[in-house]
Amino acid sequence: MADRYVFADEAGNFDFSEGAGASRYFILTSVTVADCSVGDQLLALRRDLGWRGLLLDRPPHATYDPPHVRNEILNNIATQPADRLRIDATILDKTKAPPHLRSDTALYSEAWRLHFQYLARKVLHHRHRLFVAGASLGTKKKRRIFHQNLTDVVKKHSPTSTHVVAFWPADSDPCIQIADYANWVIQRRWEQGDPSAHEQIRHLIRSEYDAWS
Repeated sequence: MADRYVFADEAGNFDFSEGAGASRYFILTSVTVADCSVGDQLLALRRDLGWRGLLLDRPPHATYDPPHVRNEILNNIATQPADRLRIDATILDKTKAPPHLRSDTALYSEAWRLHFQYLARKVLHHRHRLFVAGASLGTKKKRRIFHQNLTDVVKKHSPTSTHVVAFWPADSDPCIQIADYANWVIQRRWEQGDPSAHEQIRHLIRSEYDAWS
C-alpha cells in the first residue's frame, strides 16, 4: 500500500468587497508527495539559516521572509524532481462568487471541493493510504468548522482505502510551509502579475485552475 501526502495552504481573505486590503482571488494550493523528505530538507535548510543568524525567531513564511531567504527556500524547493512533488492550485475570483458562496465557510468548502475532486482523479487510487493536512485558520470555532468541511470533502471524494485529515498551524510542519511558499508564488502571479518567483518552481506546478473563468 503506497502513501500519498497532500499539504495545503490558502491565500487571500474572505472579504468580498473591492476596497483596500481585499484580495481579488481566494487561492487554494496543495503540495502532493509520496513521502515527507522535502520537509526534512527544508528543516535542514532552516537550521543552516539559523547558523547564519537568520530566521531565529520563527519558521519560514513566504510573506514575511526577506528576499534573500525567500530565494534560498525557493531554490531548495526547485531541486525537487517533478515526479516526486507536484503543486496544484485552484483559483476563485471572488468578484464572480455566487450569493450562496459569499461567506468564509461556504467559500472555503467550495474551494476544497473543486480542488480535491480534480486532485483525486490525478493522483489517487484505491490502493493508496492518504494523509491530508490543511493549514488551520480562523477563530477556534471557525477552525472546527473548516476542519469538518475539509474532512467531509475528502471523505466524499477520496477513492483511497484509508484517509486521515489533519488541520494544523502552518508553522507546525515544514511541508505546510512548502505549500505556503507555493501559494505565495501563485498568488503573486495572479494578484500582482509578477511571474518572477513562479519561474523558479514552474516545473513543479501541474495545474492552476481558474474555477470561475
